[in-house]
Amino acid sequence: MPAASPLRSAVEVLPAEGGPSVAARFTVADTETVLPGHYPGFPIFPGVCLVECARQGAQATLPAGAKGASLTAVESTRFTGPVFPGDRVDIAMEWKRTPAGDWQCRAKLTTGRGPAAGVRLRYALPAADREAAA
Repeated sequence: MPAASPLRSAVEVLPAEGGPSVAARFTVADTETVLPGHYPGFPIFPGVCLVECARQGAQATLPAGAKGASLTAVESTRFTGPVFPGDRVDIAMEWKRTPAGDWQCRAKLTTGRGPAAGVRLRYALPAADREAAA
């Protein structure tokens, strides 16, 4: 079953330039369904939607060794600046393997005004795939 999402639009994955870093972006359209109730008269894109932007970007850019992995934890979030309708959210993601054999994605989300959020996600392979990769 696909994950439910509060986003009406999709996150756009940008071409990879090599290395452990990948990027994506999301433009907050005025038609996003979460906006009317989130501070009526002064809409702000909710933080949970920024986490979802990071999740969609991460899911679309899983490293080769992490194919088939699923999200097991939102390890941390830090919201550092507001995101408004019309803003383009740039998402810089870096993947690394953890000592436990999981995969961690660190996402930094920014707008034209500066940092908006930092999100750290953990992905794990199914048990059978983990044993084969070890």
